[in-house]
Amino acid sequence: MSRAAVPIAIGPTDPPSILLEKAVLEAGAVITELDEARGLIWVGGPSEFPGTLPTTVEWVQLPAAGVEDWFAADIFAEHPGVVFTSAAGAFAASVAEHALMLLLAGIRYLPEHLRATGWRQQDFFPYVGTLRGKTVTIVGAGGIGRALIPMLLPLGAHIIAVNRSGRPVSGPGIPETVETIPSVHLGRIWPHTDHVIIAAPATPATRHLIGPDELARLKPSSWIINVARGSLIDTDALVAALASGAIGGAGLDVTDPEPLPDGHPLWSLPNAIVTPHDSNPPQLRLAAFADHVAANVLRFSTGQELLAPIDPARGY
Repeated sequence: MSRAAVPIAIGPTDPPSILLEKAVLEAGAVITELDEARGLIWVGGPSEFPGTLPTTVEWVQLPAAGVEDWFAADIFAEHPGVVFTSAAGAFAASVAEHALMLLLAGIRYLPEHLRATGWRQQDFFPYVGTLRGKTVTIVGAGGIGRALIPMLLPLGAHIIAVNRSGRPVSGPGIPETVETIPSVHLGRIWPHTDHVIIAAPATPATRHLIGPDELARLKPSSWIINVARGSLIDTDALVAALASGAIGGAGLDVTDPEPLPDGHPLWSLPNAIVTPHDSNPPQLRLAAFADHVAANVLRFSTGQELLAPIDPARGY
């Protein structure tokens, strides 16, 4: 006997993306109105989300990897019987690629090269570095971290992956030898790492994860890359460390505040690279989200564990 197709709604009520419709249908579900749906693919923000959901809705797929705004709006508390999933991991490859670009740009002294108007080879020689033999710590070894590791290893870097549990990180292209530590031991890492990539979720516990004490313990050649959320780094402490040369530099796709105001010191510091949170632009985002939706609709339809479930107790 064939299994009945699971009814899935797509909202808000604006005409849904053809890519998302195709993803739902190819996963074996049917598209329906919200009052008949068991699952909801939501492409809007928390301010537009329904105050109540039909009792038939068991699962909601959200469009973003970071869900701090949804916690701030109390959406999960208002719908305690519904399973919510984020898009964590869906955009990992694009964001990981951006993180690698920022790190390589920093250690290869690219900002000064781009500013140069003459042949300054002898000036630049002492500052051009390499990843070969260097230790790169990835704080938040989730989807982005798992995508980053196979990019970094061929360049000769030693990886330390930091996650909540300390369980070994696994995935395509990740050997069992990759060192993994639990986040509670993160404080031991700072003096021993060469560079740091921040890819952890934004929660009250991770606010200002990198502050003056952590920055002081890093090497003068260390670069910090943040592709997570700006709140994970104390911006004032970072500006001071960059201005004094306490660390080598920072590559930031996210900032606090965001957008970063015109005239902010980070725009003019020579060892800061700021990109305007464009590691996952719209033209790349939708196709990746559609793939994530298709995978989760299939899992929901067949009773499998969903990708990226949100745990209200953990804050992500």
